[in-house]
Amino acid sequence: MTLSIIAEPAPLKLNEHGVVLVGKTRVTLDTVVAVFKQGTTAEEIVYRYPSLNLADIYATIAFYLNHQPEVEAYLQQRQQQSLEIRAINQGNFDPQGLRDRLLARKAAQEAC
Repeated sequence: MTLSIIAEPAPLKLNEHGVVLVGKTRVTLDTVVAVFKQGTTAEEIVYRYPSLNLADIYATIAFYLNHQPEVEAYLQQRQQQSLEIRAINQGNFDPQGLRDRLLARKAAQEAC
């Protein structure tokens, strides 16, 4: 028997929103890289995210290590998008206004 050495593509796919997903799951590249950078092992990542398989985690980590500048640029872009979306949501749904309404409702219920 002869061992065939073939290059396997990274188990990453881009969804319709421009988010990179790992394997055939909804777990994002952002998530896997973040926990890996915190010192989490591949086995622990699989334990936390059982929809992933160990081979895909190792392949994703290898992709990250081999393409760090590109992945870090992608992660920075995603962080910026997150901040923009948060700002839009806070503008649309003012948390102070919501808090005031909830406190007024609570006061009205206590008065009854």
